[in-house]
Amino acid sequence: MSYIMVDIESDGPIPGDYSMISFGAILIDEKLDRSFYGQLKPISDNYIDEALQISGFTRTETLQFNDPKTVMLQFEQWIQENSKGRPFFISDNNGFDWMFICWYFHHFLKRNPFGHSSQNLGSLYKGIVKDTFKNFKHLRQTKHTHHPVDDARGNAEALLHMKKEMGLKIPTK
Repeated sequence: MSYIMVDIESDGPIPGDYSMISFGAILIDEKLDRSFYGQLKPISDNYIDEALQISGFTRTETLQFNDPKTVMLQFEQWIQENSKGRPFFISDNNGFDWMFICWYFHHFLKRNPFGHSSQNLGSLYKGIVKDTFKNFKHLRQTKHTHHPVDDARGNAEALLHMKKEMGLKIPTK
């Protein structure tokens, strides 16, 4: 089994009515040297300018991005080539990130290589430290820039810290 850290950027709060405009993924291993980045053309006329500003893109720029089906096929292929056994989806905010990735996989490919479940990095950390008010974000090494590969890398670094320094049992090979 392989854990894959994912982060997405969107132009609104929900898939379908709004669009995932980019996402990044990184395979959890000791090197953190296998990543994926996709930019997706909007699927809806709806967008919230403030959401786009977070990612640094304009609506005009996003309209030049790649076909979502093509990007999801490329991501599925990357998952197959880089994971051993069943891939596990994990993210900082899986309620948000998973919602978009799952919807896009099912909408465009009629399947999801991650299956039907995901894990939340923040909840995992809260369980390790036994405190629902604690936050893991101080464990990141890579700055949180809202570029999804940077953000996925920082979250992956935090997960590896939990493994090495806090005793979390998680496969990384």
